[in-house]
Amino acid sequence: MLPITVIIAAKNEESNIAKCVAALPEFERIVVLDSGSTDATASIAANYGTEVLEFDYKGGYPKKRQWALDSLDIQTPWTLLLDADEVVTESFLDELRAVTSSQRSDDGYLVTKGFHFLGKRFRFGGFSHSAVLLFRTGCARFEHLLDEDSDALDMEVHERLIVDGTVGVIKAPLIHEDFKGLEAYVARHNKYSTWEAKVRYQHLHGGDWGQSAITPKLFGNAQERRRYLKTIAVRIPFEPWLWFFYHYIARLGFLEGRPGLIASQIRASYIAQARSKLYEMRLQLAGRSHQSNSLRQPVPEPVSTAAQKAA
Repeated sequence: MLPITVIIAAKNEESNIAKCVAALPEFERIVVLDSGSTDATASIAANYGTEVLEFDYKGGYPKKRQWALDSLDIQTPWTLLLDADEVVTESFLDELRAVTSSQRSDDGYLVTKGFHFLGKRFRFGGFSHSAVLLFRTGCARFEHLLDEDSDALDMEVHERLIVDGTVGVIKAPLIHEDFKGLEAYVARHNKYSTWEAKVRYQHLHGGDWGQSAITPKLFGNAQERRRYLKTIAVRIPFEPWLWFFYHYIARLGFLEGRPGLIASQIRASYIAQARSKLYEMRLQLAGRSHQSNSLRQPVPEPVSTAAQKAA
């Protein structure tokens, strides 16, 4: 058995969860963190012998996966985070065996999520990205970027793990494929763009990304480099069009055919939504400030009363 605890975040994932947990027979412990699914997610996961825990977000920090890292009594030396729409491959398992049996392993590992979209494994377009998902238990914590209300996203989506130690790379990618369809995919990105707008507002008006955050570094690891580039991207005009150009032209997304075009359009739309919501946020806050200033102004005396006093 691999000395790894796998934590899987899930909510209404009956279309994906069986494929995810069926590929994990070698792991010492598997925990599915469910957020009140109304479909068969929990029962399917339980049928595969996994632990199923319910998470109820109260707002603020931590969110779902950091809560699990803080609350679960994890006895294994390694922890792996997965989403319900991700599947490990045999080559990925081979690398995990090597990492967990070596005395010279790093403290955390970047893992690439191999992007599958509309039934197609993408080789082009630059949609696959790396993030720290495997780490020595106790050596990593999620960024603390926003303190949101309880009705906001309850899981870390674009928050990254900060590793206390060295970071290596797992070369074999995960299979990242969602079987819930485009409607669910677009709806999810609408929520992500709201979160993105809040984070951008905080960074652009407060000067930092959050209370604890990845340090932007051009020559750092993939997470640090991505944050550095984001620091620039949020300040330049025409960002949605630039992302479309990046995915569809510069990274050859057009070679993926129609799915490549759709994925590039959705990516650009996501950025456009985030920037639009950021603009709306500024308007609303400016309106409140104007209203507040108006309330502090002295109330002019009625003309008729002033005239009576003069007489």
